Amino acid sequence: MTDELLYEIKDGIGHVTLNRPQARNALTFAMYEKLASIAADPQGARALILTGAGDKAFAAGTDIGQFRAFSTPEDAIAYEARLDRVLGALERCPIPTIAAIAGACTGGGAGIAAACDLRIAAANARFGFPIARTLGNCLSMANIARLSALIGPARVTEIIFTARLLDAEEARAAGLVSEVLPDPTALADRAAALATLVAGNAPLTLRATKEAIRRLRDSLPPDEDLIKLCYTSADFREGMEAFLGKRAPVWTGT
Repeated sequence: MTDELLYEIKDGIGHVTLNRPQARNALTFAMYEKLASIAADPQGARALILTGAGDKAFAAGTDIGQFRAFSTPEDAIAYEARLDRVLGALERCPIPTIAAIAGACTGGGAGIAAACDLRIAAANARFGFPIARTLGNCLSMANIARLSALIGPARVTEIIFTARLLDAEEARAAGLVSEVLPDPTALADRAAALATLVAGNAPLTLRATKEAIRRLRDSLPPDEDLIKLCYTSADFREGMEAFLGKRAPVWTGT
């Protein structure tokens, strides 16, 4: 079986590759856990670059088929807690993290990119959380806070309400990515150069800056009621089955 999340260190730079191109690099729970493990112990790397295999997607979110096993409110709470823990581990990674985004970067994939320190994109990148059109679930408070800090609450509200994706230039204008490269090859080259650059700077300065930014969002109100509202609804079940059946969902608000 092909390893669905690859990790190698080259010239002191760690390279994390989400490796399910046939599924647009949608993440399984095992992939999330391996990512958290690498973030906690990058094994001597001085910086991390995160990419998706192929040029069609960075990551198209969580593998939707795994939601079919959800049967209780606790399943939903545990899922969002898992994502918060994994993305928190990525934020706490002791070295700089760079998301090199080509193609679709949506849902959980967009959450991973947002949790990285730096984000750069190829011209074909598309970023967003189309959950109001697809599954009818919601983002955790931690995800909302992280995105709001990056692009502002008004922009977060607009992209979730409309379920649209930002193209690469719009993402740059919004401050979501710092650079747009013409193609995935140029993106990979720039990611390597940027990782080498930041890896050569004072590591304690970088670590203190990362931690200070994280602490600004440290106190969050509870969100279990919001998670249960969406994930235990008939609409969520309808959205999941419609997505897997490649049809448009019929929302009822129940």
